[in-house]
Amino acid sequence: MAILPMILGAVRIRGIVACLAALAVVSGSATAGPPYVSDDPEPTDYQHYEIYVFTDGMNGREATSGASGIDFNYGAAPDLQLTATVPISYQSPAEGSAVAGLGNVELAAKYRFLHQSEIGWDVAVFPRVFVPSGSSTVGERHASLLLPLWVEKDWDNWSTFGGGGCEINRGGGSKNFCQAGWVLTRQILPELQLGAEIVHHTADTKGGHASTALGVGLRYDLSDNLHLLGYVAPGVQNAAQTARWSWYASVLFTF
Repeated sequence: MAILPMILGAVRIRGIVACLAALAVVSGSATAGPPYVSDDPEPTDYQHYEIYVFTDGMNGREATSGASGIDFNYGAAPDLQLTATVPISYQSPAEGSAVAGLGNVELAAKYRFLHQSEIGWDVAVFPRVFVPSGSSTVGERHASLLLPLWVEKDWDNWSTFGGGGCEINRGGGSKNFCQAGWVLTRQILPELQLGAEIVHHTADTKGGHASTALGVGLRYDLSDNLHLLGYVAPGVQNAAQTARWSWYASVLFTF
């Protein structure tokens, strides 16, 4: 992963930020992670909760697919977040009937082991296990494991974060793959955050294609405990074979 060594040099970091600024006309704040594909190293605050009621999806040449569900996060200890995501997945092929069912359940733990106060960057690992639900209509029939590293730096009203990792995804027609992404955000108004992302995936199926997308996202704080998030990303590499568009929307409860 080319972007993982970014913490080793400020020159490379400035180059990445400048590249994203040129790609994106929009920007968001220090609050990161969803709605973006790239995550951030900030765990949920100790003994606090972040609960997303979400829907997401992608449109490809052969089908439109996605999921709706609950993404539950709890600050189990300082610098440690526990996550469980339960989705109801669906697939609507261009030809044939749509199907839906319980998708693969996600279990994860985010641990931040370096802080901006120490090295100028937050750094965390966020291993994530995808567990088959047993559904006969949607989801993978095998378990997989994502092993990523995420970094972040905040200054003034700006924040930049990203990283990536690889997923052990062997089973059926699937194969191991890697993903990487980077986000630049800015707080536009006290309640409004905007951001832009570039994200890349290598092929995750045998005979599949790599993909790259450019996304824009927002977060609007209705109150201290209620937030709206949205994201849309057109595909720019192999979009016809992978995803022409992808999207995400959620209501976030924090307490």
